[in-house]
Amino acid sequence: MAQRLPREIDGDEARAHSRVDTAGHQNVQRVEGRALHRIVVVGGGAAGLELVTRLGDRLGRRSRASITLIECARTHLWKPLLHEVAAGSIDPGDYEVSYLAQAYWHDFRYCVGEMVGLDRTAREVRLGATCDDQGREVTPLRSVSYDTLVIAIGSRTNNFGIPGVAEHAVPLETPAQAEAFNRRVFNACLRAQTQKGPIRSGQLTIVIVGAGATGTELAAELHHAIREVVGFGFDRIDPARDIRIILIEAAERVLPGLPERISDATEHVLNRIGIDVLTGTRVTEVTAEGLHLADGTFIPSGLVVWAAGVKAPEVLKHLDGLEVNHINQLVVASTLQTTRDPDIFAIGDCAACPRPGLSTPVPPRAQAAHQQATHMVSQIARRFRGGPLESYTYRDFGSLVSLGKWTTVGNLMGLSGRNIFIEGMFAGLMYRLLRLMHEHALGGTRRAVLHLVARALARRAGPQVKLH
Repeated sequence: MAQRLPREIDGDEARAHSRVDTAGHQNVQRVEGRALHRIVVVGGGAAGLELVTRLGDRLGRRSRASITLIECARTHLWKPLLHEVAAGSIDPGDYEVSYLAQAYWHDFRYCVGEMVGLDRTAREVRLGATCDDQGREVTPLRSVSYDTLVIAIGSRTNNFGIPGVAEHAVPLETPAQAEAFNRRVFNACLRAQTQKGPIRSGQLTIVIVGAGATGTELAAELHHAIREVVGFGFDRIDPARDIRIILIEAAERVLPGLPERISDATEHVLNRIGIDVLTGTRVTEVTAEGLHLADGTFIPSGLVVWAAGVKAPEVLKHLDGLEVNHINQLVVASTLQTTRDPDIFAIGDCAACPRPGLSTPVPPRAQAAHQQATHMVSQIARRFRGGPLESYTYRDFGSLVSLGKWTTVGNLMGLSGRNIFIEGMFAGLMYRLLRLMHEHALGGTRRAVLHLVARALARRAGPQVKLH
C-alpha cells in the first residue's frame, strides 16, 4: 500500500518562503505551521529539468510541496545539440537555459552542487563543495533533506578501460567539453595556417570512435563546419588534401542500435561526402599521436573524440546500498522506484528500467527520459493521494539522425502499427520539432517561438560557424 504523504496545502493559504536557494540551504518549509513534503530531484538534464519545471508549476506554485533541483552546472543545454556545439555550428548561449531563472519562473529551488553520497536513514543527499576557477570555495560541503528523491544524473562516456582514452580522447558529455573540442579544432586550423613547415600527415585528421547517433552526427556536422572555417582565410589548408574525418565503430555497421535501413542510408551519405567509415574495427590504445587498432594499424591523428558507449556515473555505486547493474545504472522496478528504497526513484540514462518480455532495459535515449519525467509527475500525484503507483511502459516512437546540411534520416513508429522510414526535408523538420518540444516543456509555446525567431534572425546577421 502506498505511503500517505502530508496533505496538499490549498493555494490560497499562506505562501512558503523563497523557492530559489542557490546556496543549497534546505530548511524545512512550512505553511501555517505545516511541514511541506520535500521533493528533491538530482540532475538537471532533459528528464530532471522537465520534471522539476512541471512539479514547480503544479505543486511549488501553490505551496503544496517544496521542490528542489540539485545540479552542479549553471545552465542547461539539450544534450542532442552537443555535436553541433562541438562542430561550431551553433553558439550554445543561444540555446542554454539558466537554472536560476528557470527556478524563479517555475517555483522550485535551484541548489548548486554535485551529489557525492546518500544517507537513506537520515533521508539526506550529501553534496560536495564547489570551487571557482581559482580554487576558491563557492559552496561548502552540505546535505539536502528529502521525503521523495528522484535521481536523474544521466550517463557518462564509457572508455572500457582502453589505455590512453582518458588522457588523449575528448568525450562529449557536457557543453564545456563540446566547446573545448571546438576550440581545439579551430586552434588546429590556426596552427596549420601559421606554422613554417608543411602540414603533416594526420595533423588535421579527426577520428571519432563510436558510430552511434552522437558520433555519426558529429562526423557529418564537422565535415561541413570545418570547411566553413577554412573558407575564412585559411588559404594554406586544402580541405580535400589536408582534412580527414574518420568514423570508427566496433560493430559491423554504423548506428548498430537502429534499424538496418537507417544504418545503410546513413553510411551511404557519409561515404558520399568523403568521411572514412571503418566498421568492425576495435581501438586498443589512444596516444597523443593517434590510435592503435586491434589489427595492428596505427592511425595518426591530431584530435580524437570518444563516443563509444555510455555508463552511469561512478557515484551511483556508493549510494548507501542502492542496487546498480554492471554499467552503474540504478536498478528500478517498473514504477521507477529503486529496488531497495521505495522513496527513491531514478529516471533517464542513469536508470535500468525493465521492459516486459525483454532481457534488456529501456535504452538510454532522449525520448525515454522525456516519457519517464512525464510519468514521474503522475506518480508523485498518486503518492500525494495515497493511491497505488503505476508501471511505466516505454514506447518507441522511432529515431532520427541529423547529418547536418546533407540530410536527416530516421523512422517513425506507432502510426497504425507501422514502422515508416523517412528522410530529407520532412525528417529534418521532425528532428527540429523534437528540440522545440523540449523547449516548450520548459518554457511554454510563447518562449519557444520567441527563441526560434531570435536564433533565425541572429544566424542571418553573422557567420554560420563559430570562428573563435
